[in-house]
Amino acid sequence: MTPSSSLSRLGTHLRSTESALRGEGRGWVLLAVATGWLLTLGMRFVVPALLPRIKAEFALSNTTAGIAVTVVWITYAFMQFPAGAIVDRIGEHLLLTSSLVLAAGSVLAFGVAPAFGAFLLACAAFGFGTGLYGPPRATVLSKTYPENDGVAFGITLAAGSLGAAAVPFLATFMSTRFGWRAAIGAFAPFFLLTSVLMWRTVPRRDSGIVRVTGSDLDAASLWRGTRAVIAGISRRPVVLAVGAAMVMLFTFQALTAFLPTYLVATKGVSPASAAGLYALLFISGSAFQPIAGSAADRFGDREVSAFVAGVSVLPLVGVVLVEGPLALAVLIALIGARLGTDPILNAYVVRALPPGIQGTAWGLLRTVFFTVASTGSVVVGVLGDAGWFDEAFFLLATLTVFAALLCAGLPSRSALA
Repeated sequence: MTPSSSLSRLGTHLRSTESALRGEGRGWVLLAVATGWLLTLGMRFVVPALLPRIKAEFALSNTTAGIAVTVVWITYAFMQFPAGAIVDRIGEHLLLTSSLVLAAGSVLAFGVAPAFGAFLLACAAFGFGTGLYGPPRATVLSKTYPENDGVAFGITLAAGSLGAAAVPFLATFMSTRFGWRAAIGAFAPFFLLTSVLMWRTVPRRDSGIVRVTGSDLDAASLWRGTRAVIAGISRRPVVLAVGAAMVMLFTFQALTAFLPTYLVATKGVSPASAAGLYALLFISGSAFQPIAGSAADRFGDREVSAFVAGVSVLPLVGVVLVEGPLALAVLIALIGARLGTDPILNAYVVRALPPGIQGTAWGLLRTVFFTVASTGSVVVGVLGDAGWFDEAFFLLATLTVFAALLCAGLPSRSALA
């Protein structure tokens, strides 16, 4: 095949993909879901970005500060199973809209928290509210784009990565002028506006109410059909993909919780430069995610996910060994490649689950791996208080190797049928 014919085929593939993403009103659904995820994920990383200021105001240790980040993640995790079960009953429309409204209220709560205890309650409220978003986000994309779910997930998660870059950076900038409380609360109107967009664009689906005949699953109860759910999540492809996703998420949560603090305390980087490098991590990830998702649609989930996880190991080690903002910027940008596994593994797991229990099973799995991942910030906080920040990065690199091996064992898509 000549280079010109290869480019022609690639161009045809990209044009057909664009048409599939935008046609029949699907583009508005993707816009609403991606925008909601941009805000949800972006706000989740505001607390780590502002952690030096929050620590100073409340006089916190690294371990205690890590607990605050963990509260956001673990409450988010606890909502995944209920949200997944609810989406099987009422569909995605109401659940996604409600999540954004609740997130707006919790963001305002940060701004009025008078003490650290109240701040933790605001963290929990934000985690619970945004926890409703993940399962319906995945199922609505799978239903809307049955043939192009990899690239649809990639675009949505890339939007989230852009939010994770832009929102903390803007919050850090605003905090220098108006304080960290006002910087967080300023984003509440954006959640409310996006909830209106979500309400108007995401279709109401009668098919969101599960009616399964000839099985033990009864959608009238959240707790029936346990055996059907367990059977669905015990399949080898699901176990391997969830294991890889869980390890990658743990390492990423551990990394992002203290990266600005590490750069300031260990590498001598200024807070402003640390915020810029933190944003670079997510900007890089946003570039890799749609590319990785599209590549997985074309070349295979196993090959692309194992490659992406593997190449993200060395930059983690390199951050410990190098000095200077330029070298750190290059390595942090390369670390962002690890986010490319997210759309692949998310789409793979949803595709591998039986349709009748997809929302419930996906919510349960997300509860499991987000709960495990939520402990990452505490682990790194404890190591940091012990003076072992560098060793924490070596630990994360080792775990990433394990995730790459799990990805390498994934069955092909054809084996999921």
